[in-house]
Formats: sequence, C-alpha cells, structure tokens
Amino acid sequence: MTEFRSGFVAVVGRPNVGKSTLLNQLVGHKVAIVSDKPQTTRNRIHCILTRPDAQVVFLDTPGIHKPLHKLGEYMVQTALRTLNEVDAIFFVVDASKPPGRGDEFIAAHLQKADAPVILVANKIDLWEDAPEGKGRKQVTLDDYAKLGEYITVLPVSALEGDGLDELVDLVVGLLPEGPKYYPDDWVTDHPEQFIMAELIRERILLLTREEIPHATAVVIEQVEAREDRDLIDVWATIYVERPSQKGIVIGRNGAMLKQVGKLAREEIEALLGSQVNLQLWVKVKDDWRERAGSLSDLGYTIDS
Repeated sequence: MTEFRSGFVAVVGRPNVGKSTLLNQLVGHKVAIVSDKPQTTRNRIHCILTRPDAQVVFLDTPGIHKPLHKLGEYMVQTALRTLNEVDAIFFVVDASKPPGRGDEFIAAHLQKADAPVILVANKIDLWEDAPEGKGRKQVTLDDYAKLGEYITVLPVSALEGDGLDELVDLVVGLLPEGPKYYPDDWVTDHPEQFIMAELIRERILLLTREEIPHATAVVIEQVEAREDRDLIDVWATIYVERPSQKGIVIGRNGAMLKQVGKLAREEIEALLGSQVNLQLWVKVKDDWRERAGSLSDLGYTIDS
C-alpha cells in the first residue's frame, strides 16, 4: 500500500509577487483574492490540495513588508509566525525583476527556519516582455539563489500554470507520512462568510482610487437562505476610515457601490452555487488600522 503524505507549506514573499494567484491555481479554486495592489492578503489563509497520495495544506501569508500601521504589524507578525509551524516553505519571488531589499529581508528570516525552502521564481511569463529578453533569465535566477540556501530554484508561471505540477510533486516528496486533515472536497478551512467578505474587498481594491483600498474592511453581517426560492440574502458592511473615503466608495448617485455590489455578487454566486441578493452598507470607523480595538472587532488580532 502506497504511503499517504500530508503536511503544511508556508507561502511567503514580498507583496505583489503572485502568492495568491499561485495558491488559487494550485487548488483549482478562487480562495485567495488577487489584486495588482500590494498587501492585498491580510490574513493567513489555508488552501487545501488533496490528491490520491497526499494532502498539502498551503498557508497563504500576507506579504512581508515594513509596517506603516498596526494593521501592517499584524500582517507581518502573521507571516513570520507561520515559518515555525510548517513542514516546508515556498519563497515566492518575482523572476521578471532582480532581487530587492524586501527579498533580502525575507531571505534572512528564512535562514532561521527549520523547514526546507523551495525558491519559487514566479512570473516567468513576463520574461519575453522584459527588455533583456531570455538572455537575462539565468542571471536573475542566480541572483535570487544567492540570497540563501534552497532545496531548489523552480521557475513557474502562476498565471499560466507552467511548472506547477513539478512544484507540487517536489513538495509532496518533502512531506512526512501523515493523515488526511480535511475532507477531499475542501479547498479552504475558512468559512464561506470570510471568503465572501474577501471577494467584496477585492472588488473595492480593483475599482477605487489609491487612497481607498487599504483603508477598507468588510464584515458579513448576516446570511440567510430564502425558503420559497433559490436565493440567498447577504448583508455586508464596508468600513472606511474617513467620511471622504465613504463618499468615494459610494460614488456619485451610488454608482461605485452598485458596481462593487454587482461584481462581488457574481463572484459570491459562483462560490455558493445559488442566486444572491447582496446588500452593502458603508460606515466610517475612524483610523481603524491604528486602533487595536478596531482591528480586533474586524477580525485582526495582534499578539502581545
């Protein structure tokens, strides 16, 4: 009988290197939200990949960066704490660019981790577009490899799926023999309400101005299925830090909020497999990113 392997894999890297896109591709479902704005992921999200011989629980962490507020401190704490709780680590870098100080900072932390590290060189689909072309490819990979000691350096494209089968095979070989932690059909251990809130926040990230995205938090207030038809009512509140931000999120004659609601509703319907009536409200919670009490109320708990 073939042994069954299972374990936990941390996915770390600078903001905006494609960690969430990578995880969504690996598990085959949209679990982590994606945006071109850095620091999109705020919480540690468990993404579960099950195959006949193994179950891999990936921990998608917030991008490690220099924090500018208490929310940033929470995000960095969450990412670094994960390194001590896993069987393997993916260090995801943007292979279309040379290493930066952020990569060096993370690499230094990874050298203290006990778990083996795979350097995942993402965004190789952009090599063709780079001014240097493919001739620069090996030099860039070598520069990243010099940052630390790694099991291997594996070029991948999370966007196009290139190299991901090899990546999964590699990490499964590093995992210990173990049990199946989750049912076969699970792709995340987060409740649906968490995913719904994240899908709404993703639409805000994509549609609003620079000053808005990271000043927003979303709370699902209530979810209720109607008895007489295939329809689920979802009530959600979008929190911002200032009245001016509230006006931007709502938009002229409510246009922005309607667009956020329309696009988020479509994503939530795909998640739930049912028609959804999504009702959104926008409220001001002054400087919530700097207040420990507000962070806790919104689901971000900083360790003392």
